[in-house]
Amino acid sequence: MKISTKGRYAVRLMLDLALEERESPVRLKEIAARQGISDKYLEQIISILNKAGYVKSVRGPMGGYRLVRKPEEYTVGEILCLTEGSLSPVECAGTDGVCKRQEKCASQILWKKLNDAIYQVVDGVTLKDLVLWQKELNSEEM
Repeated sequence: MKISTKGRYAVRLMLDLALEERESPVRLKEIAARQGISDKYLEQIISILNKAGYVKSVRGPMGGYRLVRKPEEYTVGEILCLTEGSLSPVECAGTDGVCKRQEKCASQILWKKLNDAIYQVVDGVTLKDLVLWQKELNSEEM
């Protein structure tokens, strides 16, 4: 399993919004500059997040984007699943009935365990956790 830039950048974009902790919306160009990501690529990603109701778009001269929910109410897993689809390492790990050999395949047990471990990690980490980790890293730099 490899997470694409779309998934990684979606997490970074959401983290950037969460770190801002302000009432006014954040402009996408500001996020692009801070994150070193093309604003055109971020527009594609923010569109996905906006349609899913993860962020809210505010129009006008003071417009931009902000989180709809509190950072602790988003998991990294839901952000990645939205942008990546399934995070399963192999097709037969994520859904039942995909493989004809599933009931008699020992390796399928391994893939299922790996799949469960992946989801346990990404579903157990919230945007708030990432905010705290980022703040710790920033304070260590000083």
